[in-house]
Amino acid sequence: MPNPVALPTSRKFLIFGILAFGQFMALLDIQIVAASLNDIQAGLSAGPDEISWVQTAYLMAELVMIPFSAFLAQAMSTKWLFATSAGLFTLSSVACGFAWNIESMIAFRAIQGFVGGAMVPSVFAVGFTIFEGKQRALIPAILGMVSVLAPTLGPTVGGIITETIDWRWIFFINVVPGAAVTILTIVFVDVDRGDTGMFGKIDWSHLIAMAVALGGLEYVLEEGPRKDWFGDPTILMVAWFAVVAFGLFLERSFYSRNPIVRLSPFKNLTFTIACVFNLVIGFGIYASTYLLPVFLGRVRGFNSLQIGTTVFVVGIGQVISTIVVARLSNTSIDRRILIGVGLTGFAFSLWLTSHIASNWGFAELLVPQTVRGLFVMLCIVPSVNLALSGFVGQELRAASGLFNLMRNLGGAIGIATVNTWLQDNTRTQAARFGEALGVNARAAQDMTADIARRMAVITPDPDRALLMAQATIARLVGRESLTIAFAEVFHIMAILFVVALVLVPFCKSPAPGATVSPADAH
Repeated sequence: MPNPVALPTSRKFLIFGILAFGQFMALLDIQIVAASLNDIQAGLSAGPDEISWVQTAYLMAELVMIPFSAFLAQAMSTKWLFATSAGLFTLSSVACGFAWNIESMIAFRAIQGFVGGAMVPSVFAVGFTIFEGKQRALIPAILGMVSVLAPTLGPTVGGIITETIDWRWIFFINVVPGAAVTILTIVFVDVDRGDTGMFGKIDWSHLIAMAVALGGLEYVLEEGPRKDWFGDPTILMVAWFAVVAFGLFLERSFYSRNPIVRLSPFKNLTFTIACVFNLVIGFGIYASTYLLPVFLGRVRGFNSLQIGTTVFVVGIGQVISTIVVARLSNTSIDRRILIGVGLTGFAFSLWLTSHIASNWGFAELLVPQTVRGLFVMLCIVPSVNLALSGFVGQELRAASGLFNLMRNLGGAIGIATVNTWLQDNTRTQAARFGEALGVNARAAQDMTADIARRMAVITPDPDRALLMAQATIARLVGRESLTIAFAEVFHIMAILFVVALVLVPFCKSPAPGATVSPADAH
């Protein structure tokens, strides 16, 4: 069996770089469609209720693979799991690019998310295994940057490609880098050995229960707002199946001889709290990255390129904060202080964004987005240290899978939840505007008449001018109702991060520069 700790430093960084780039691709594709959803919707003749599944299907499938990857890595070895994942991810990307309708796109995106999901936790486990001392202290900072920078850059990259070439190329661009990662992994990555005999011991009931529980949860969250939640028989049935499947998943996790997912890392209180932090962080990162492109597209009418260049600011802040956090990782500062500052700063950025108005664009969003980028790394890096520093060997793989699952689960729940809040708050605000116009009927009539007089320049027909004036007021009410709903959603998210601060004192901070012993690493 190879001893990865004994590898030359240059070889270690080469291995780590290959795997980190693969992880970057998998995470980039979660949000690469965010700024291009309108173009994809038009290109596939999809309905507005269907297009969100282009993102959701990817996340759902990735959620199932991430915890399953620890089992597969043990059975196949990191090399062959990662190479297979990268290769199939490339092929499924091509399939997405050739999708002919919304149903085929959703199916191919689910496959893409599932096969690509194995690349995400594998890098964390390898990084914490092959490096020691100060080098190992840099791993959370590097992977933390990849974890948040990739989804953040997704809308920017997707927007630029869509505007300059075509939306289908946001998938085709994966071909060359995906093939390169596949080949380089086979040639250079050799850190462990697989046990193929484990394939004959797969607990299929455990795997199926996990898939049904996670998929059912996401389906209920995604479709609930549009189908009256549990008033819809399909939602009720799926929710029931998800609850039963989750119960079976827990039973198999504790009593199966060969569990697909080991829950033993949750015995560590610090790991459990760090996972809660990651759930909240994933909620904040993915939901905010999803919300701003939607606001800029629906309220401001920005095209894909304008959306991409507006949200790019967050990435700049993340790069700067990564440098700072990497240096702090090698100091004796308590990790709990870092994550406390990070959560506070992230909450502050969301509070700033909660003042959003219908005329906000790049200039107005510059400060809130910069603050978010600067503080998000202070959330991610300490939480990685808190979560994974206490594990080695197979437990490290299991812990890495569960930890990454929580971030993506937070993102999946976050996108579905903020969609619900957005729809409910928009309806509420529109009703309040209607009440206000009813109370001040005279002023509303005067405003309508004034707009109708201006419309007379366009049409001499007074009835048509009146209808145009009423449509103008309706659009104004709709725009302002939606804007206020966005503001309320960002305010709720800010409160969520403040509440998470309560858990910080209960963590046990790992010793700075804690390492995995070479004997246990493999």
